[in-house]
Amino acid sequence: MFVYILQCNDGTLYTGWTTNLNRRVAEHNAGRGARYTRSRRPVKLVYHETHPDRRRAMQREAAIKKLPRAGKLALISSFSAHINKSGKEFSR
Repeated sequence: MFVYILQCNDGTLYTGWTTNLNRRVAEHNAGRGARYTRSRRPVKLVYHETHPDRRRAMQREAAIKKLPRAGKLALISSFSAHINKSGKEFSR
């Protein structure tokens, strides 16, 4: 299971969870994702982490959604810094 954050075309952030990250991002960009992202395409995946089961993924999604924008940006920044440092993307 994945928890992810998308950056929408208007700069807003969308948080969700899925079992298939690539498929879900493609759905968002095709207008078949959440209503929120349909009018804010294209979206860009800026953060993701893995979880062992649906319950934990949903709990983490709820926790991230409660964060202020600055908290979400801090998650994204630390994720991006790690990718840049290692030279490749990873799942947490």
